[in-house]
Amino acid sequence: MTADPIAATAAPPTPPAPARKPPRRGRNWAPLFFLLPFFVPFVLFTLVPVGYALYQSLLRTERTGGTFGRKTTVFAGLDQYKEVLGDSEFLGSVGRVLVFGLVQIPVMLLLALVLALLLDSTVARLKRFFRIAYFVPYGIPGVIAALMWAFLYDPRLSPIVELLDKAGSAPDFLGSSMMLWSIGNIVTWTYTGYNMLIIYAALQAVPSDIYEAARMDGASEAAIAWRIKVPILRPALVLTGVFSIIGTLQLFTEPQVLRSISTSVTSTYTPNLAAYSLASANNYSEAAAMSVTLALATFVLSFGFLKLTGRKAES
Repeated sequence: MTADPIAATAAPPTPPAPARKPPRRGRNWAPLFFLLPFFVPFVLFTLVPVGYALYQSLLRTERTGGTFGRKTTVFAGLDQYKEVLGDSEFLGSVGRVLVFGLVQIPVMLLLALVLALLLDSTVARLKRFFRIAYFVPYGIPGVIAALMWAFLYDPRLSPIVELLDKAGSAPDFLGSSMMLWSIGNIVTWTYTGYNMLIIYAALQAVPSDIYEAARMDGASEAAIAWRIKVPILRPALVLTGVFSIIGTLQLFTEPQVLRSISTSVTSTYTPNLAAYSLASANNYSEAAAMSVTLALATFVLSFGFLKLTGRKAES
């Protein structure tokens, strides 16, 4: 009897593969660990103060027994919000900053866009120098910038006012008719470079092949800027617009500094200044209600701006 040669040369059977261990169902805490440096300050310095302001806005301080009586804090519900919404000076301050924003924000963003496009053009020289020079005003503290411009506005000290006076035109920069636009000049000088840097960074992310193809088709630098660069910069312009809306409603430093040298700036000139004045007078509950109302108005305007620009982008 002879052995089967096919069976003799057949490969030995392979052992069964070891069973794979099921994946662990435990939570992966590593991402949370890396997010802690953000969440801890955010909770402590943003959520907690906002929650405390909401709590304070629902309270009211009452005094029993006359001027020198005992203070008691009682629950007031939405009474503080009714007083805030019925305060004509507060509503006037909101209208004032809205008019301010309607004029100042487009001017500032247009300047920032032009500066960014000039820096990104092929004929620009010393780009690093001018990029830093445009950004330097943002690095100056707001109080210092406001004091510097207050010196330039003061008719007793300003060389600019003196020159304009000799030319026969000396506007009163600290007067009631010019004060809002004097503040707008300070804000524009400070934040144009900051917004320019955001727009310029967005331009650097665009592949240069797109511009080269347009130049090969005969497009001029002006046509490339208007038809290619500006549409690409739409998200950056929307972002800077939202930042500018928030900053406008939070306007405080410049009017607070100019208030010390001009009677045109009252304690309720801007909404933030009005809330600060109430808190300085120990009226914390109404100041908290005013701050919460201002925060809600800021959210509504910012969200409305995002929805409006989003619809235009879709159409």
